Amino acid sequence: MLTEENIKERFIPFSSLRYTTEAFIDYCIPECSPKYNYALIGPGVSQNPKQPVSLREKHGFQVGGISMPHGKTNPAHMHFTAEVFICVKGDWQMQWGFNPGVQTADVGEGDVLTVPPWIYRGFRNIGVDDGFMFTGLGRDSTGGILWGPSTLQAAREQGVHLTEDYEIIDERAGQKWDASRKPLVPMTPEEIAALRVWSPVQMSQRIVRFADLDWSANALLDACLPGCGAQLAPVLGLGMSEDRDHLARVNNSHGFSIEWLRIPAGGAVSRHLLNEKQVLIAYRGSLEISVEPDDAASGAPAPRSVTVLASGSPQGWDSYAMPADCWRSLRNAGDAEAVVLLMTSGDGRKRITWADNVIEAAGRKGKAVDANGYVGQKHFIDRAQP
Repeated sequence: MLTEENIKERFIPFSSLRYTTEAFIDYCIPECSPKYNYALIGPGVSQNPKQPVSLREKHGFQVGGISMPHGKTNPAHMHFTAEVFICVKGDWQMQWGFNPGVQTADVGEGDVLTVPPWIYRGFRNIGVDDGFMFTGLGRDSTGGILWGPSTLQAAREQGVHLTEDYEIIDERAGQKWDASRKPLVPMTPEEIAALRVWSPVQMSQRIVRFADLDWSANALLDACLPGCGAQLAPVLGLGMSEDRDHLARVNNSHGFSIEWLRIPAGGAVSRHLLNEKQVLIAYRGSLEISVEPDDAASGAPAPRSVTVLASGSPQGWDSYAMPADCWRSLRNAGDAEAVVLLMTSGDGRKRITWADNVIEAAGRKGKAVDANGYVGQKHFIDRAQP
C-alpha cells in the first residue's frame, strides 16, 4: 500500500546523498582519485559492499551519480547493460574504445550520452572541480563491470588487487594477497580487438545535446489547457510523449526511456497516472510533486495528495522515485521555467491515463487522445470506427 509515509520516503534531496570514494579499485590510482560515487536508485555496479544507497527498490533500471576534481579520470572498464551519462554540471571528456586507440567526445551541461554495452569506456573531468553527472544503468541486475587490463595492472602496482569474485584486497590497509587467491583475469588484447569499433561519428549519434532538443508543445493532452503548457523532448527509448511525430534519437533497448520535461512559470502537468515506475530529476527551477496515497478518494473532485518540493540548481538536483500505478500531478512552484529529467522503466511506449476532468477540458478545446495514444483533433477521433 502506498501511504503518506511511503510517498515522502521516495523523495531524494541532493543534500541527503552520501558517497564513497572507494567504490572501485581505481581509488588507489593517483590520476583517478578522489572519485565520489553515489547510488540513488539501486546499488549500481559498485564493488564496495559499504556503498551508501538512497533507495534499493527495484525499478528495472538504476540511477547513480559521479563527481571528481578537474583533471581526474575514470579509467577503462566495460558494462554488459546500458550506461547513460547525464551531465548536469561542468564539462567532461568521454572516452571509449581502448583497443588500443582511445576515441573521445566532449559533453557539457544538459547533454546526455548513452554508451553501448560491450565496449570499453572511461571519462575525464575537464571542467570545474565539483562537476556532476547522473548515470542510468540498464536492468536491475547489470552483471557488474569488467576492468581493462591496464586498470588492473595500475592498481596492482599500488598494492590493490581484485579477485575473480570481485573482492578488493588492499595490501596498504594490511590485507594479505597470497597464492590461494585467484585474481580477476581481464580480456586479452585479441579479445578486446574483436569487440565492435564505434567511430566518433557513430558515437556522436548517441549524444543528445541539450541545445538541440526537439521540444513539442503537443506532447501532452493537457498542454492546451490554461495553467498547463508543459512540453516534452525525447532523448532515448519510447517514452510517454503523446506527439505522434516525436521520436528519440536513440531507440535501442535500454530497459528505460529518457525525456526532458519543461513547465513554464505558472504551468503544470495535470492529474494523470502511469503504469510504470519513473524517476524525476529536477534540473532547473522548483517542481511541486503531488502524489495520491492508495486510500485517496480517486473519484472526488480534489483527491487527497501528498506534496514534496524538488529543486534543481548548479548547487544540487533533487530526485523523486515515482511509484507505478499512482495518480500524480506536477506544478512549477517557481518564477522561472522548471526543467525536469524523466527516466521511465521499460522499453515499450508508456501510455498516460488522464483524469476524467482533464479529458473533458481538453475535449472542449478540440483535443483528444486517439486509439494509438496520440493527441489529435477530437472531431476526427470521435468519428473513428468503434
